[in-house]
Amino acid sequence: MSRSARVGDLLVEELSDLLLRDVRDPRIGFVTITAVEVSDDLRHARVYVVTHETGDGQKRILEGLQSARGYLRAALGRRLHLRYIPELTFCIDESLERGLRIDEILKSLETGEKSDGEGS
Repeated sequence: MSRSARVGDLLVEELSDLLLRDVRDPRIGFVTITAVEVSDDLRHARVYVVTHETGDGQKRILEGLQSARGYLRAALGRRLHLRYIPELTFCIDESLERGLRIDEILKSLETGEKSDGEGS
């Protein structure tokens, strides 16, 4: 496992704990960090989050997370012993939604094939 992957895993744990216990921004609500991609130089991190909100709710959550970036970096600096604490960029993780949509399509194709086979 590469150093950036290890740092990413560490950031998932620490950011999840910080969001759960310390961040009090009402815009954020309930979010789950699914992954953190850290650049090879460890200077930038893309944080993927999932939430039950849609549309404007997701936009509001991202605004809250972007607003909390400075606090989160400072808190990570106190918790972690890294030379650099990466710049954080928050993104909505759409892979779960895409996976569910693909699953729906596959189920509809499977159901369609069964009904076609029964009628012949």
